[in-house]
Amino acid sequence: MTDRRSLLAAPQKDLLDPLLEKIERVGAAGVDWIQLRERDLPGEKSAWLTREALRRVSNQAGPAKGRTRILVNDRLDVAIAEQAGGVHLGENSLPVQEAKRLLKSSPAEKSVPPGFLAGVSCHSLEAAQSAATAGADYIFFGPVFATPSKADYGAPQGLARLAELCTSVTIAVLAIGGITLENAPACFSAGASGIAAIRLFQDPADPASVVRAIRQGF
Repeated sequence: MTDRRSLLAAPQKDLLDPLLEKIERVGAAGVDWIQLRERDLPGEKSAWLTREALRRVSNQAGPAKGRTRILVNDRLDVAIAEQAGGVHLGENSLPVQEAKRLLKSSPAEKSVPPGFLAGVSCHSLEAAQSAATAGADYIFFGPVFATPSKADYGAPQGLARLAELCTSVTIAVLAIGGITLENAPACFSAGASGIAAIRLFQDPADPASVVRAIRQGF
């Protein structure tokens, strides 16, 4: 996951370069997905950021090479144009069924890379089940635990609700919100296919050790 950047005074490149350095570092650590959350960028800048992020993760050497998928928040047009790994939609974004319809339409269908994903962030059991029925490829569900970055989405859902959702849908469910190395195993035990986090991957000096610890716990 990436953090959003304010784009007010400094030159665009000066603001995005540190973000791209984090993307490169986390991609080299072997994470499966990186979500670009800069949905407020103008189309041209969003396309440039996506293209540069894809270039940097594709240049990774060793076992991480080719593993990291770049997901673009909201901008289905940018995700298709830049051949990203998928688009991530919020509950108030373009409905996933409309995104799927556009993906299947011509000429968009010919431009979509193999395995392109359309996922949705959901903050209630009902919304998650609706997204799955509408054709989402995966769901981000949370906040599972308390976290300042997700405070606007209400009280934590908790592990019991996460487990209930995981048994009620057939698509991948990723836990989000307050995820740490200590509670990640409980999310997997509840049925989550994966976890999504910001600080967990961005803050450590050695994100590769975090990735290894999570996979060993899984």
